[in-house]
Amino acid sequence: MFQQVWKKLGHDEDAPDAERTWREAMSAAVLQGAIVAGGKAAADRSGTAATRHLTGTWPS
Repeated sequence: MFQQVWKKLGHDEDAPDAERTWREAMSAAVLQGAIVAGGKAAADRSGTAATRHLTGTWPS
């Protein structure tokens, strides 16, 4: 997913390599972290919502 977003942002190639600037490398790291965090949050929320649906209580 990261590679697709990276390309849509206007970059010709895949993720930054050794020839890229610090700015590009840091931008890629931030973007990748945001994608991973968003996926984790969605998975956590889905599990919590499923628990509430099955048990009737919100897990703590």
